[in-house]
Amino acid sequence: MSITKESELVGMKKISEAVGTTLKLMIDHAKVGMSTKELDDFGAKILKNYGAKSAPYETYNFPGYTCISVNEEVAHGIPSNRKILQEGDLINIDVSAELNGFWSDNGCSFVLGKDIYNHQPLVNASKEILKKAIHNIKGGVKISEIGHIIESEAKKSGFKVIKNLAGHGVGKSLHEEPDNILNYRVKSNHERFKKNTTVAIETFIATNSTIALELNDGWTLVGNKGGYVTQHEHTILVTDNSPIILTESNDIWN
Repeated sequence: MSITKESELVGMKKISEAVGTTLKLMIDHAKVGMSTKELDDFGAKILKNYGAKSAPYETYNFPGYTCISVNEEVAHGIPSNRKILQEGDLINIDVSAELNGFWSDNGCSFVLGKDIYNHQPLVNASKEILKKAIHNIKGGVKISEIGHIIESEAKKSGFKVIKNLAGHGVGKSLHEEPDNILNYRVKSNHERFKKNTTVAIETFIATNSTIALELNDGWTLVGNKGGYVTQHEHTILVTDNSPIILTESNDIWN
């Protein structure tokens, strides 16, 4: 969305703090032996305390309040009482919600407990690539150039990117224009970031796969060539200089 008055910025800051804090607290709360449903219920209570409504639940009738993807799952993992978290699991939590007509989105991948399967390098790469991408965004920068940064940095780290998932505009709804903030460069895309707009920037960094495929449950995404994928996401306000990171309360860079 385009921020045209102070009340809109205040609204975006409030919902962004809600989703960011919910994500941080869910990461802190995750424990070995806990089901992903228990973790989702915990997140749902935090959103409710803020007066916020889960975006996937409200908008898409998703069978959960947050998306919790484990190990080979790329995104949109369904919370389940049967899915029990284990030591060394690679977990992704994606939290998006609405409050007073404003929407915000953020996500984080992390290793639960000890890194016994050596997932941490993939996690670290995703975090650092998101940081570099975001700090190169300002009004007038081509969207395709940010995709180029993400893919180039992934290759430098020995990884790939998922090409059919993307960052997007956010604000008055969960997904708005531009909806093509991809993790690679499309040279034919001449669209540029616009000052005073709010967008969700997300990395999808992979060990093996380049395409996410939907499972028969109609939600869960996995990689076309197996392996693992990490995602990190912030909602930001584009300016003429460094962006304002609205979801900084998620603390994913610390």
